[in-house]
Amino acid sequence: MRGLRRRPSTLPTIRSTGTRKERRTARRATRLARKTPFGRHRVLTGLVALVVVLTPVWISLASALTNPGLGTSVGARLAEWGREHGGASFVTWAENEWYSHHPPKVGGAPPKGAIPAPLQSTTTTVPPVKVVDLPEPKPIVPLAEPPIPGEGQWHPVGRKVDGVSAVYEAYMRPDPIHTSLVVGVAWMDTKLLRAQLYSGSTIPGGGPYPLTAPVEPKAATSLVAAFNAGFLMDNANGGYYTDGRTIIPLRKGAASMVVYRNGDITVADWGRDATMTPDVVAVRQNLDLLVDNGKPVPGLNANDTTQWGYTLGNQVYVWRSGAGVTANGALVYVGGPGLNITTLANLLVRAGAVRGMELDINTDWVNLATYAPSTPNGPATPANGTDMLSDMVGTPARYFESWWSRDFFTMSARSTATGSTGSTGATGSTGSSGATGTTSSG
Repeated sequence: MRGLRRRPSTLPTIRSTGTRKERRTARRATRLARKTPFGRHRVLTGLVALVVVLTPVWISLASALTNPGLGTSVGARLAEWGREHGGASFVTWAENEWYSHHPPKVGGAPPKGAIPAPLQSTTTTVPPVKVVDLPEPKPIVPLAEPPIPGEGQWHPVGRKVDGVSAVYEAYMRPDPIHTSLVVGVAWMDTKLLRAQLYSGSTIPGGGPYPLTAPVEPKAATSLVAAFNAGFLMDNANGGYYTDGRTIIPLRKGAASMVVYRNGDITVADWGRDATMTPDVVAVRQNLDLLVDNGKPVPGLNANDTTQWGYTLGNQVYVWRSGAGVTANGALVYVGGPGLNITTLANLLVRAGAVRGMELDINTDWVNLATYAPSTPNGPATPANGTDMLSDMVGTPARYFESWWSRDFFTMSARSTATGSTGSTGATGSTGSSGATGTTSSG
């Protein structure tokens, strides 16, 4: 402005002329002329300020990277931390990019021993007390040709119930293309086993819950199998009910694992196959049904990221798991590598599911373990536990650890192996309306 004279600077002027020593001396003089240490060291001050501001972030990240409850690998822990701190979209993009550039191998043969040889026929020992159980499952017709000896054949595993095998596992290739991969299928007798849903501080969040990890010693004396539940609730597109409380509102039409007071369990379209009654003790929803009326649902689309999954694109081949209920009420579980939602649905159908749903995905979260203590009523422990697949990252120990903060299901020997009593929630047969598993109020 006119009338104002610019005050001459008292700071030395750094000129581009002179020797290097002279220019360095001039810059030092300029810094020293500044009145505060912060002014004299602006870059260092900025870096210190940035570190101070981000200190809570570093602490949170460091805590996550050392937390086994967020996964067994550093990558899984970093991804879970990112999802919890506003980076879900970036994490999903990064995972899609990685899997898209690392597809499963096409062709080839499975590693030796990945599919066990068929069992030799043996004389069956008749249990001392006749128990009510389901007929043994029939072999699964393989999806890949020609079949490998033993492919799709059932093997009894885990603790027996009154001398009768309650869990069987089979192994097969997931499709005719990825023939070097092997997935596992478990069949569980719901007449001999009772189901329970364990809840955690990460999934569904909140708590504490009466049933949460670790499995207590008393419960361990009847534990036969444990397996993962579904997505983080932000991605599940469904609700959660347990302990007489609605933790997250249930969605009509959502694929639902429903547990009843008597220990029955079913897979249901909520509102059609099962509804809220006094007999219902837990409902865990995850997306929509993949299998209905014994077939993959009409319009099942691997490109759909809304109805059948908000996380990875459903056409991506990755570790996945799913559960279904058969026509006579048995529970089946499928888990393994190199699956998309359509191949998962096909496997559930081959395993006999009349209704089926996707559970959790990605390497760190897909796990089913069975337990075979040396005595009938001995405690299940990590030492006598076995993963369904040897390359499952999660071990049988996770369900016995206090840090395990995700929800999971257990299947335990019924106190008296006389089959279901009370509700008929575990039935899988379909009537004219297609509705099953609904119970009358008690």
